[in-house]
Amino acid sequence: MLVSALRRGARRISSWSPEERDAVLYAASALFAGATSLVSSIPLYQQWGQLAVGPYVAGAVASAWLAHRRHRRMTAGIPATGDELVAGEPSDGMLPARAPDSAGSNGGSGHWTGARIGIFVLVLCGATLMPLSLEVLWQAGSGGTSHAQPEVLVVEQAGKRVLHGAGLYQQVGSKKAAVVPPGQPAADAFFPYLPGMAVFGLPSGTDAPARLTDARVVFSLITILVVIAALAMCRGPSGPRVLGLQVMTVLPTAALPLATGGDDLPVVALMLLGLVLLQRRRPLGAGLALGAAASLKFTAWPLAAICLLVVRDERGRRAPARLALGLGAVVLPAVLPVVLRNPLAFFDNVVRFPLGLTGIHSPAGSALPGHLIVSAFPSLHKPYTLAVAAIAGAVVLRALVRHTPRTPADAARFVGWVALAAIMLAPATRVGYLLYPLDLFAWAWMLRSEDDAAIAPGYSPLETAYISRENGVSTPGVAVGAREGSAAALAGTLGAVTGDDPPAVAGEAVLPVVAVAVPVPVRANVVGITVTARSQ
Repeated sequence: MLVSALRRGARRISSWSPEERDAVLYAASALFAGATSLVSSIPLYQQWGQLAVGPYVAGAVASAWLAHRRHRRMTAGIPATGDELVAGEPSDGMLPARAPDSAGSNGGSGHWTGARIGIFVLVLCGATLMPLSLEVLWQAGSGGTSHAQPEVLVVEQAGKRVLHGAGLYQQVGSKKAAVVPPGQPAADAFFPYLPGMAVFGLPSGTDAPARLTDARVVFSLITILVVIAALAMCRGPSGPRVLGLQVMTVLPTAALPLATGGDDLPVVALMLLGLVLLQRRRPLGAGLALGAAASLKFTAWPLAAICLLVVRDERGRRAPARLALGLGAVVLPAVLPVVLRNPLAFFDNVVRFPLGLTGIHSPAGSALPGHLIVSAFPSLHKPYTLAVAAIAGAVVLRALVRHTPRTPADAARFVGWVALAAIMLAPATRVGYLLYPLDLFAWAWMLRSEDDAAIAPGYSPLETAYISRENGVSTPGVAVGAREGSAAALAGTLGAVTGDDPPAVAGEAVLPVVAVAVPVPVRANVVGITVTARSQ
């Protein structure tokens, strides 16, 4: 029931124009920022909400006006341009003219228009960069903890310890008391991240001005650079790519954490880069990107593990060894030496403290089901944590067996659901962690849209189901794993399906084939080969 409702909602949303989607996203963001400024118990979040609500409202109003103007031009019969195009190119006689979908699967160059870019920049400056800059300046001028989340200070302290040759992890409860700066809670003695996260705190150990060495500045720069690199390699429709950019830069999934904390944003940016490299069939590069993410936080490990099931090389062959090589090349030298230096301190900081199994509890405690349960029944804290871990592990394994991911999009979607369940059930969690499943779902749509566009630009996968030769005899097709290949390889596949010798073709072709049994044939000619598609 829930899945069906979500699918219906997704189909309805996909029918909106780009401007309508922007208006809804910015309006929802404005509501979130307004609610945060009024009801959040964290003053820093309230400040962000007060600063961001205006830019979001302006973006929503401007996008709604663009959508209204587009609709008025359409109803008035004024010729459309750019992303106002609603009619397909004239048919060549083989295929009917078709309107491009709102996701931009037609690859229309006008989808990301100057007006939308202007609104995006307005919201980026107002809801992300301005709050970030002000909080960094206020923190540099006042010090203390009023203008930075604890994770910022913890990362900066870790960077200073590394620069001064001290141990990265302190063993709290040992004979030597843990060092905590004055005015900070005892929980800040823990460094609940993997060693790579300390890199973002290294500038704070230098003599540079505090406004430049704030960990949030480094988080933001690395995140933006990695996201730009990842999206530049995408080849799919512009609509999903624009959404991927928005969720990583201007929507509250990025704007709020970047202004207040931001340690999760480089992790998710590197996860996105890894998925895009998997989509591009670069297993070693994907392993290096996912390894970089996995050296920062354990939150990247589930995706890295699932990607071992979907990784393919340039020829479409499974390549888990090359992905694992990339992972190990980053994670082992980053983590292993630190673990060997003090295994007990590492385990206390990175495992026991986040799970709430130490004497000092994590400050993460949003009113989500898992936290509410352990708060109402403190004696069940440890049994509940162990039971949830065991049951969740069994459920995930069963789901992997029954619904094994096959593509990077499948991997992102699967890990998104796992992350959502974990965040809801974890005893120590924050609402901000929801950026992981939200981002993963957005990337799954983006990667799936690229797959669909590669099958047949402007046509859904259901319309590329049956293949044949020019005699028009429909023969059920078989799934071809690779998205990319030569025309000769495609011809060989067609010959294997039809039982004939492969036809002679020239040049390169990009045309995967999806096997779906549906009626009503439609024919198209591709590099001398007739493809017969059947649509519902």
